[in-house]
Amino acid sequence: MNKYFKMMLPALAVAAIVVFASAKQDDEVITKREGITIVNTTSLSKNVKGFKGSTPVKIYIEKDKVVKIEALSNKETPKFFEKAKTVLATWEGKSVKKAAKQDVDGVSGATYSSKALIKNVQLGLQYYNEHK
Repeated sequence: MNKYFKMMLPALAVAAIVVFASAKQDDEVITKREGITIVNTTSLSKNVKGFKGSTPVKIYIEKDKVVKIEALSNKETPKFFEKAKTVLATWEGKSVKKAAKQDVDGVSGATYSSKALIKNVQLGLQYYNEHK
């Protein structure tokens, strides 16, 4: 039995590493790719709801400046969510410091969705400032 365990130990170690590595990749809020930091608010904003559920975003930051904000998959009504997404351009091109302090109004006709997007961006920028 002891000999069998010694033979299986390397295989178990590799399997454990693969499991932990894949789990860690899915759980990361901040990732870096080609000089751009990406903040994914999916796990940060589980309690932030639009009209029909969560509205996570990815915030792309380069040299401490917001370059792009992308809405992720959600269950919002597409017609209203398209209106709500217009709020995301508000932060683009601004420094993270300035963007984090910015007061943004919701979009009329898509109030729940736009306010949820605003809260997601605020949470993402706050997380970035605390973990960069």
